[in-house]
Amino acid sequence: MFFDKLYLAAALALGASALPQGLQSTTTSSATPSSSSSGSSTSSATPSSSAGASGGGITIVNNLDTTVNLWSTSSTAGSGDKQSLTAGGGSSTESWQTTSDGSGISIKLSTSEDQSSVLQFEYTNTDDGLFWDLSSIDLDKDSAFVKGGFSATSDDGSCAAVSCTAGDADCAASYQKPDDVDTHSCSSGAAITLTLG
Repeated sequence: MFFDKLYLAAALALGASALPQGLQSTTTSSATPSSSSSGSSTSSATPSSSAGASGGGITIVNNLDTTVNLWSTSSTAGSGDKQSLTAGGGSSTESWQTTSDGSGISIKLSTSEDQSSVLQFEYTNTDDGLFWDLSSIDLDKDSAFVKGGFSATSDDGSCAAVSCTAGDADCAASYQKPDDVDTHSCSSGAAITLTLG
Protein backbone atom coordinates (compact mmCIF):
# COMPACT_ATOMS: atom_id res chain seq x y z
CA MET A 1 0.00 0.00 0.00
CA PHE A 2 1.28 3.48 -0.83
CA PHE A 3 1.02 4.68 2.75
CA ASP A 4 3.51 2.00 3.78
CA LYS A 5 6.07 2.82 1.06
CA LEU A 6 5.94 6.56 1.78
CA TYR A 7 6.18 5.94 5.53
CA LEU A 8 9.21 3.74 4.94
CA ALA A 9 10.83 6.40 2.74
CA ALA A 10 10.17 9.02 5.42
CA ALA A 11 11.66 6.80 8.11
CA LEU A 12 14.79 6.16 6.04
CA ALA A 13 15.26 9.88 5.52
CA LEU A 14 15.18 10.75 9.23
CA GLY A 15 18.97 10.51 9.42
CA ALA A 16 19.45 12.75 6.39
CA SER A 17 20.52 16.37 6.68
CA ALA A 18 17.87 19.08 6.78
CA LEU A 19 16.38 19.93 3.43
CA PRO A 20 16.55 23.50 2.11
CA GLN A 21 13.52 25.71 2.39
CA GLY A 22 11.41 26.07 -0.75
CA LEU A 23 9.87 29.16 -2.25
CA GLN A 24 6.40 30.17 -1.22
CA SER A 25 3.64 29.95 -3.76
CA THR A 26 0.00 30.93 -3.74
CA THR A 27 -2.32 30.09 -6.59
CA THR A 28 -6.04 30.02 -7.01
CA SER A 29 -8.22 27.04 -7.73
CA SER A 30 -10.52 26.67 -10.70
CA ALA A 31 -11.64 23.20 -9.69
CA THR A 32 -15.35 22.62 -9.43
CA PRO A 33 -16.43 20.87 -6.23
CA SER A 34 -18.90 18.05 -6.72
CA SER A 35 -21.91 17.41 -4.56
CA SER A 36 -21.12 13.71 -4.38
CA SER A 37 -18.69 12.31 -1.85
CA SER A 38 -17.26 8.84 -1.54
CA GLY A 39 -16.64 8.96 2.19
CA SER A 40 -16.13 11.16 5.18
CA SER A 41 -13.58 13.92 5.04
CA THR A 42 -11.59 15.85 7.59
CA SER A 43 -9.17 18.72 7.26
CA SER A 44 -6.26 16.29 7.04
CA ALA A 45 -7.22 15.35 3.49
CA THR A 46 -9.38 18.24 2.34
CA PRO A 47 -7.97 20.40 -0.46
CA SER A 48 -7.56 24.09 0.19
CA SER A 49 -7.56 26.94 -2.30
CA SER A 50 -4.04 28.20 -1.67
CA ALA A 51 -0.61 26.81 -0.96
CA GLY A 52 -0.84 27.94 2.66
CA ALA A 53 1.41 29.85 5.02
CA SER A 54 4.29 27.41 4.67
CA GLY A 55 4.27 27.93 0.91
CA GLY A 56 4.10 24.21 0.22
CA GLY A 57 1.48 22.51 -1.86
CA ILE A 58 0.50 20.99 -5.16
CA THR A 59 -1.19 22.52 -8.18
CA ILE A 60 -2.74 20.11 -10.66
CA VAL A 61 -3.28 21.46 -14.19
CA ASN A 62 -5.53 19.57 -16.62
CA ASN A 63 -4.36 20.15 -20.20
CA LEU A 64 -6.20 17.05 -21.43
CA ASP A 65 -9.27 17.33 -23.66
CA THR A 66 -11.49 15.67 -21.05
CA THR A 67 -12.63 16.54 -17.52
CA VAL A 68 -10.48 15.11 -14.72
CA ASN A 69 -11.97 14.21 -11.35
CA LEU A 70 -9.83 14.17 -8.21
CA TRP A 71 -10.15 13.02 -4.64
CA SER A 72 -7.73 13.58 -1.75
CA THR A 73 -7.69 10.41 0.32
CA SER A 74 -5.92 9.19 3.45
CA SER A 75 -5.99 6.16 5.70
CA THR A 76 -7.44 8.26 8.53
CA ALA A 77 -9.94 10.45 6.66
CA GLY A 78 -11.11 8.25 3.81
CA SER A 79 -11.88 9.93 0.52
CA GLY A 80 -12.51 13.66 0.33
CA ASP A 81 -15.11 15.36 -1.82
CA LYS A 82 -14.70 14.89 -5.54
CA GLN A 83 -13.50 17.92 -7.49
CA SER A 84 -13.66 18.31 -11.26
CA LEU A 85 -10.96 20.00 -13.33
CA THR A 86 -12.26 21.26 -16.65
CA ALA A 87 -10.58 20.20 -19.88
CA GLY A 88 -8.03 22.50 -21.48
CA GLY A 89 -6.48 24.13 -18.40
CA GLY A 90 -8.67 23.61 -15.33
CA SER A 91 -6.57 23.56 -12.16
CA SER A 92 -6.71 22.94 -8.43
CA THR A 93 -4.27 23.78 -5.64
CA GLU A 94 -3.97 21.99 -2.32
CA SER A 95 -1.65 22.79 0.60
CA TRP A 96 0.42 19.89 1.91
CA GLN A 97 -1.64 18.07 4.53
CA THR A 98 -0.70 15.71 7.35
CA THR A 99 -2.58 12.78 8.84
CA SER A 100 -2.97 11.88 12.48
CA ASP A 101 -1.08 8.60 11.97
CA GLY A 102 1.60 10.04 9.64
CA SER A 103 0.68 7.60 6.89
CA GLY A 104 0.31 9.98 3.96
CA ILE A 105 -2.17 11.22 1.39
CA SER A 106 -3.06 10.10 -2.10
CA ILE A 107 -4.59 12.47 -4.63
CA LYS A 108 -6.46 10.16 -6.98
CA LEU A 109 -7.08 11.41 -10.52
CA SER A 110 -9.58 9.85 -12.93
CA THR A 111 -11.38 10.72 -16.15
CA SER A 112 -14.40 8.71 -14.94
CA GLU A 113 -16.84 9.36 -12.12
CA ASP A 114 -15.28 6.64 -9.96
CA GLN A 115 -11.82 5.57 -8.85
CA SER A 116 -11.59 2.40 -10.96
CA SER A 117 -8.65 3.67 -13.08
CA VAL A 118 -6.56 6.34 -11.34
CA LEU A 119 -3.25 8.12 -11.58
CA GLN A 120 -2.12 8.92 -8.04
CA PHE A 121 0.07 11.64 -6.60
CA GLU A 122 1.04 10.22 -3.21
CA TYR A 123 2.85 12.12 -0.46
CA THR A 124 3.76 12.20 3.19
CA ASN A 125 4.53 15.56 4.80
CA THR A 126 6.83 15.25 7.85
CA ASP A 127 9.05 17.47 9.99
CA ASP A 128 11.97 16.13 7.93
CA GLY A 129 10.47 17.05 4.56
CA LEU A 130 8.08 15.96 1.88
CA PHE A 131 8.22 12.44 0.43
CA TRP A 132 6.22 11.93 -2.76
CA ASP A 133 5.69 9.81 -5.84
CA LEU A 134 3.46 9.26 -8.83
CA SER A 135 1.72 5.89 -9.10
CA SER A 136 0.26 4.23 -12.20
CA ILE A 137 -0.37 0.94 -10.39
CA ASP A 138 -4.16 1.40 -10.54
CA LEU A 139 -4.16 3.14 -13.95
CA ASP A 140 -5.41 1.46 -17.14
CA LYS A 141 -2.71 1.31 -19.83
CA ASP A 142 -5.07 2.99 -22.36
CA SER A 143 -6.11 5.87 -20.07
CA ALA A 144 -6.16 9.52 -21.13
CA PHE A 145 -3.25 10.15 -18.71
CA VAL A 146 -1.05 7.63 -20.53
CA LYS A 147 -2.16 8.90 -23.94
CA GLY A 148 -1.50 12.56 -23.03
CA GLY A 149 1.49 12.12 -20.70
CA PHE A 150 2.07 13.87 -17.36
CA SER A 151 4.86 15.59 -15.46
CA ALA A 152 5.65 16.99 -12.02
CA THR A 153 7.92 20.01 -11.55
CA SER A 154 8.76 22.18 -8.55
CA ASP A 155 9.92 25.67 -7.65
CA ASP A 156 12.34 24.01 -5.17
CA GLY A 157 15.75 22.81 -6.35
CA SER A 158 15.69 19.98 -3.80
CA CYS A 159 12.78 18.33 -5.67
CA ALA A 160 13.22 16.04 -8.64
CA ALA A 161 11.29 16.77 -11.82
CA VAL A 162 9.57 13.71 -13.30
CA SER A 163 7.94 13.18 -16.66
CA CYS A 164 6.05 10.43 -18.45
CA THR A 165 5.82 11.09 -22.18
CA ALA A 166 2.60 10.64 -24.11
CA GLY A 167 1.96 6.97 -24.87
CA ASP A 168 4.47 5.55 -22.34
CA ALA A 169 2.29 3.00 -20.53
CA ASP A 170 5.28 1.65 -18.58
CA CYS A 171 6.87 4.97 -17.59
CA ALA A 172 9.73 4.39 -15.13
CA ALA A 173 9.06 7.77 -13.41
CA SER A 174 5.73 6.47 -12.04
CA TYR A 175 5.22 3.40 -9.87
CA GLN A 176 4.15 0.48 -12.07
CA LYS A 177 4.55 -2.16 -9.31
CA PRO A 178 4.40 -1.82 -5.50
CA ASP A 179 8.10 -2.67 -5.13
CA ASP A 180 9.35 0.01 -7.55
CA VAL A 181 11.67 2.64 -6.09
CA ASP A 182 10.30 5.96 -7.34
CA THR A 183 9.83 7.99 -4.15
CA HIS A 184 11.31 11.50 -4.11
CA SER A 185 12.02 13.88 -1.26
CA CYS A 186 12.25 17.63 -0.95
CA SER A 187 11.42 20.52 1.35
CA SER A 188 7.92 20.76 2.82
CA GLY A 189 7.94 24.35 1.56
CA ALA A 190 8.11 23.15 -2.05
CA ALA A 191 5.34 23.98 -4.50
CA ILE A 192 4.88 21.16 -7.01
CA THR A 193 2.94 21.45 -10.27
CA LEU A 194 1.49 18.25 -11.71
CA THR A 195 0.63 18.83 -15.37
CA LEU A 196 -1.68 16.40 -17.13
CA GLY A 197 -1.29 16.36 -20.93
